[in-house]
Amino acid sequence: MKSIISSALFVAAAVIALCSVAPAAAAARVAPQIVGGWKPIKDASDPHIQELGGWAVAEHVKKANDGLRFGKVVSGEEQVVSGMNYKLVIEATNGDGKSGTYGAAVYEQEWTKTRQLLSFEPAN
Repeated sequence: MKSIISSALFVAAAVIALCSVAPAAAAARVAPQIVGGWKPIKDASDPHIQELGGWAVAEHVKKANDGLRFGKVVSGEEQVVSGMNYKLVIEATNGDGKSGTYGAAVYEQEWTKTRQLLSFEPAN
């Protein structure tokens, strides 16, 4: 009888130990993504981010017809929604060859291949 009680206590202790460790291990593997929160873009030189900046400038030029030429995305933020919102800081050159910084807001939903330029304006 004593060995049965000892075995039962050992099993109970093992179960309790596993239950307390498993959630912590699972949390360590998955970084939480806050829907709606803005976070900095970690790598502005990422090819997708650069392509998105070039697309934003091209869309702006279609409307403004001002000859602006894309240079590069220098920084930005992203927000998880039903897709992704981006606030990009872009270096570009105008038709007179003068370089400037611009802010662009872009919405993208990759799985539907949807993109929308929400705003584009000089940042300086």
